[in-house]
Order: sequence, then structure tokens, then C-alpha cells
Amino acid sequence: MRIALAGAGAFGEKHLDGLKNIDGVEVVSLVGRRLEPTQAVADKYGIGHACTDLAESLARDDVDAVILCTPTQMHAEQAIQCMDAGKHVQVEIPLADSLADAEAVLAKQQETGLVAMVGHTRRFNPSHQYLHDKIAAGDLAIQQMDVQTYFFRRKNMNAKGEPRSWTDHLLWHHAAHTVDLFAYQAGPIVQANAVQGPLHPELGIAMDMSIQLRAESGAICTLSLSFNNDGPLGTFFRYICDNGTWIARYDDLVTGKEEPIDLSGVAVSTNGIELQDREFVSAIREGREPNSSVAQVLPCYRVLDALERQLQA
Repeated sequence: MRIALAGAGAFGEKHLDGLKNIDGVEVVSLVGRRLEPTQAVADKYGIGHACTDLAESLARDDVDAVILCTPTQMHAEQAIQCMDAGKHVQVEIPLADSLADAEAVLAKQQETGLVAMVGHTRRFNPSHQYLHDKIAAGDLAIQQMDVQTYFFRRKNMNAKGEPRSWTDHLLWHHAAHTVDLFAYQAGPIVQANAVQGPLHPELGIAMDMSIQLRAESGAICTLSLSFNNDGPLGTFFRYICDNGTWIARYDDLVTGKEEPIDLSGVAVSTNGIELQDREFVSAIREGREPNSSVAQVLPCYRVLDALERQLQA
């Protein structure tokens, strides 16, 4: 499996670290915004081709599939570009920053029949997989999810402390993780409400947001998001269930009493990004729909669209 990766930034390197652990996979092309730093990352990971134009990568005969870790605003257009070139594609979360663009990607996938997957990593983190298996087995049911997504990002910087070429978004990016996960764990979402704080004077985005969700099952979710929080940083999920309480912190899981849960037997890796990439590769090899396909995650973007319209009103 020969892969091109577009977006040689902080998250692109997370994928490169995961892909090197998957047998029979080679990253053959790396696409970035500026050639010099892109070539430096290519050299670090032993990637033979580096460029600044996705079309150049797509024109190569030795590229079977593409992983897009590019700015959000480019995701939908580039995903369609990849499928038009006959390449399978995995798009980092979010699929798009509008429902119309997300639906256009789904239409292209249905037209081409190629594997098109979105990086909704929470479906793959061992912590959430462990609880998903228990829910599927009927061992527990969610009563409430209480989620905090907190960053300190008053300037437009990436996870490596470098200036970003694009603007992040609490709703279309960070809320997408929880909206999709809640539906994945508790069932279809039937009610959604949101309020937001003041817009940043330069970035034009809300720096604080609160979202409430209710699933068809009756479970509820309370999600708090902030770019103003000065630590601790990250996303923390509290699962309040009919048979226990758990707190998930990315790939780690503890009980409500902070007792660690052994996740070593959940999957072949304890790295959610690697497991996400393994699913992408396996789906291509097996000719099947992947978990977190564009079709599966589209309901999340319908909810985000409804929330955006609510906030604008």
C-alpha cells in the first residue's frame, strides 16, 4: 500500500509515526505548503518524494491512497480531487466546515466507489473502544457524557507552537469529535442546543462555546469548549453510565475513582491515530466500507450545521 500524505505539520507527523508501524505500507510522497520544511520531514521519515502541489502527488503511478492533514478549509475540495484522480482518501477531522461541502464529498464517494474515510479518532482510541464494546454487549448504557475540550490558543498557532496558515474552529473541528462520538456510543442525536461567547476580534471565531445534546436513547451530553483555558489542556470525557463511571483522556481510561483500566488487549496498538490508519488500510485491502466512512459521519455534520444556524440566529 503506497500512500501520499498531504500536510507535513504537527498532525501529519502523528500519522507518519503510526504508518511506519503498519506492515506493507510505504509513504511515497509528502506534500506541504513550503518545500524546505516539507523536504526536512520527508528526509526524517525516509520519504522519497516531496512537493508543494497535491496534483503532482496525485499524478504519480505509485500512489494508491492519500491522507489529508491539510487546513480544514481545503479538506472537501482536496478529498474530491483525490477521488477524481482515482485515489482512496482519508481526510483528517473535520471533513468540511459546511454541510454542503461534506455532502459533496459523500456524493463523489458514492459516484466513484472509492474508500473515503474521515479521521474521527475518538472512534479508534482504545479508551473509547473499550466502552463501545461494553455498550454493544449490553453491559452498560450511557446516562450522560460530560466533555471538556480546552486549549489556550489566543493566537493562531499550531500544536508545535508555530504560526498557522488557517483558522481553527471550536464548532466545526473540536465539537465534531464529541458530536460524532456521542452518537457512536449513545445512538442518533435528536436534540442539539448551543451558546457561544464573544468572537475573537482578529480571528473572527468564538473562543468559548457550550453545547447540549440528547440522543434518541434518552442519554444526554454536555460539552464545554474553550480556546481561553490556561491548562490543563486537551479533551476529557466523563461517561456516567447505568453501571459505572469512566473518564477517558485520549488513549487512557480510568474509573470515576481514578483507577486505571488496562487497555492492552483492546486492539493491536494503544495509539488511536495508528489504529485509525490501520482501519483505512484494511478497508482498502478488503474492499469494504471503513469505520468512520464519510457516509457514517455525515450525521455529525448535519448536527453541526443545525448548531451553526442556531448560533447565527
